[in-house]
Amino acid sequence: MKIKEERDVEQWKTVNQINSKWELIQQLIPLGLKAVEEELLAEVKALVGSRHSRKEHNLRSWGSNPGSVYLADAKVRVRVPRVRDVEAGQEWPLESYRQLQKPRLMEEIVLNRVLKGISQRDYESVALQAPEVFGVKKSAISKKFIKASAKILKKFFERRFDGEDFIAIFIDGKSFLDTMMVVALGVRRDGSKCVLGFTETSTEHHKPIMDFLRSLADRGLKIEHETLFIIDGSKGLRKGIEEIFGDKAFFQRCQWHKRENVVSHLPEKHRDRFRKKLQAAYDKQLYVTAKRSLLTIEKELKWINQSAANSLLEGLEETLTLHRLNMFAKLGTSLKTTNPIENVNRLIENRVGKVCRWKNSNQRQRWMACAAFELEPRLRKIRGHQFLGELRSKMRAITRNKDLDVLACVA
Repeated sequence: MKIKEERDVEQWKTVNQINSKWELIQQLIPLGLKAVEEELLAEVKALVGSRHSRKEHNLRSWGSNPGSVYLADAKVRVRVPRVRDVEAGQEWPLESYRQLQKPRLMEEIVLNRVLKGISQRDYESVALQAPEVFGVKKSAISKKFIKASAKILKKFFERRFDGEDFIAIFIDGKSFLDTMMVVALGVRRDGSKCVLGFTETSTEHHKPIMDFLRSLADRGLKIEHETLFIIDGSKGLRKGIEEIFGDKAFFQRCQWHKRENVVSHLPEKHRDRFRKKLQAAYDKQLYVTAKRSLLTIEKELKWINQSAANSLLEGLEETLTLHRLNMFAKLGTSLKTTNPIENVNRLIENRVGKVCRWKNSNQRQRWMACAAFELEPRLRKIRGHQFLGELRSKMRAITRNKDLDVLACVA
C-alpha cells in the first residue's frame, strides 16, 4: 500500500511538472511563431528581393497559404508565404518551411513524457492547453511512442559488452501478471551498474536462464572470468548460471531472503526475536564467528520449528560466500543481498505500473527496455567498489587452487 501511495505521489508530481511546462510552452509558442514567420519572410526576401527592388529574375512573391510547422513536439498553424516562378508557371518551395515541417525530436519527447507519467490518453488534453497546437491525437501519440520504444528495444538487445569487465552480477525476476522478466544487473570494476538485459519466461527455470546468459555472452559478456552472482534461493537461476559459467561462477545467496524464509516458518510471537538474532549473526565480519552463531540459532530453532531450522541450513554456505572470501567487511553492505536489483525493479515498476492492460509480449519488452535505459544513468556506484579488484583476485585464487581449503586461498 505504501509503495502504491509513493508511486501515486511521484506520478502526481510528474504530471504537475508537465502541466507547468505546457503553461510555459503556451506562453512561448507565440514567440516561436514570430521567429518562424521571420525566418520564412527572410527566405522569401532573399529569393525575390525587397518589395520595391528591381526584379532581374523570374521569382515573385505570390501571397500565402495555410500551413503548419513543429515547435519541439507541438504542431502549430502558420501562414506560409508563397514564391512562384512566373516563367515556369510553378511554385518555388521554401527550404526553411520544409525543415520546420520535420518533427525532429517528437518521438523522443513523447517517449520521455509517457514514461514519466503522462498517459497517451491524456496527452492530447494536456497538449491542447496551448490553443495553437493540433495534431496530437491519442492514436498519433501511440504510434510515435511505439516507434520510439521499438528503436530503444532494438538498441537494448544489440548493445555489446566487449571490453567491459563485470565482477558481480545481480539476477532477479520481475512479475508481469502471468509472465516474468528475469533481469540481470552487472557491476563493473569501477562500481558502476549496467542493466545487462532481460528475458521473458514463465518461471525461473534453468533452460531460459541458460539461453539468456548465452545471448549476453554472444554480445561480449565475459564468461571466462570469475564472477560473483547475487541471487535469491532460486535453484533454476543457480543451475542456469552454472551451466554457462562453470567453476567461474561464485554464488552469494541473498541474506535478507534467507532470513525472511526462516522466520516465515515461525509463530508470530517468535519472528522479531529470531529476525534480530539472524541479522546479528550475518553481520559478524569473520566467517568462523558468523557460521558459529548461525549454527547456534539453528539448534535453538529445532525446539520451536524443525522446518525453520532446516530452512536455515539449506544453502547456508552460499549465504556466507563473502565471509568465506574474507570480503564481507569491505563489500558486505553492497553485495550481501539482492536489494540493488530489487531497487531497479521498483524503479521500472514506477514507469510500467501505469499500464492498465498488457496486450502482448512486444509491448511488455518495449516498456522494460525504455524504463531500463531511462533509469540506468542515475544508478549509483556500489559502496566499497575500490575492493572489487581484490574480490576478483580472491575468487581467481580459489579456481586456480581447487584442492586447497577456501579460507587458505583467501587468507
